[in-house]
Amino acid sequence: MKIAIGCDHGALALKEVLIPHLEKAGYEVKDFGTYTLDSCDYPDFAGAAAKAVAAGECDRGIVLCTTGIGVSIAANKVKGIRCALLSDVMSARMTREHNDTNMMAIGAAVVGQMLALEIVDTWLGTEFSHNERHQRRIDKVMALEG
Repeated sequence: MKIAIGCDHGALALKEVLIPHLEKAGYEVKDFGTYTLDSCDYPDFAGAAAKAVAAGECDRGIVLCTTGIGVSIAANKVKGIRCALLSDVMSARMTREHNDTNMMAIGAAVVGQMLALEIVDTWLGTEFSHNERHQRRIDKVMALEG
């Protein structure tokens, strides 16, 4: 599975922990930046990662910023993206089982490193339920894109 990852300066340290963790678990990672602590604009990196997922270049995506809010909003502006802002393991599992999310966001200042790793592992390791009611709801959400 190929994972797109992107962050702003506020989450660079967490991204630098996540990439080797993902690679060690056998995932291929495409890093969309940022690569320095210089102040930058989160939509540039979240948007690029989301576009790669929407285009099928990557299977799923992870975006990070200080709170996770900005990157999740930016990613969800890309047609075909269902990005969940996650701060707990149960939500990571449920958003995959029920919403078939293809992207997730984490706030580096909200979630500690160890919890972030557990959230990522749970999200990546959980499959969509394929339950008819969940698919029906996803279809209705995606129809809102226009």
